[in-house]
Amino acid sequence: MRRQCHGCGDVHGQYSDLLRLFEYGGYPPEANYLFLGDYVDRGKQSIETICLLLAYKVKYKENFFLLRGNHECASINRIYGFYDECKRRFNVRIWKTFTECFNCLPVAALIDEKILCMHGGLSPDLKHLDQIRNLARPIDVPDHGLLCDLLWADPDKDLDGWGENDRGVSFTFGADKVVEFLEQHDLDLICRAHQVMKPILLSISL
Repeated sequence: MRRQCHGCGDVHGQYSDLLRLFEYGGYPPEANYLFLGDYVDRGKQSIETICLLLAYKVKYKENFFLLRGNHECASINRIYGFYDECKRRFNVRIWKTFTECFNCLPVAALIDEKILCMHGGLSPDLKHLDQIRNLARPIDVPDHGLLCDLLWADPDKDLDGWGENDRGVSFTFGADKVVEFLEQHDLDLICRAHQVMKPILLSISL
């Protein structure tokens, strides 16, 4: 049986938009989903959003996948709304429990050995995919290095090589680095989130 695999990024506590995504693409397990991080902060219903996603992951573990975003990090969601929502609606202890969960989330996925997915982007430290597989979890997000870049890096169409990131964290990378990485690792595509873009729905037949 063939199902569509939908890639989704940056829900950011927008619970009603999450439900619309499922209405459009199909509710699990009729469709497979890969979410690319940033489930909390900014929106008003981060708790409902992350709880529904985690519930689907528990119930349909072979059809539903969650990657970590840069906002699944205590130092970030402490500032951008999730901590305040947890404290206002429940207590700080539940925020700490979510933090422990986020520290265990995977940071990348490989589809059909050809499509590498992550929240942020490439890293100058990434030489082999086993480096990602060997990242110890649970782990907090450091200020620099491979894990940080996978969650924070951004492409820059006007750049060759590596550059400084305006976010003040990680790097930017040019199209040449993407092509070089794809060729070195026999991949077809890098799939990421992390930026405001015109909405698209990535669908891959599995």
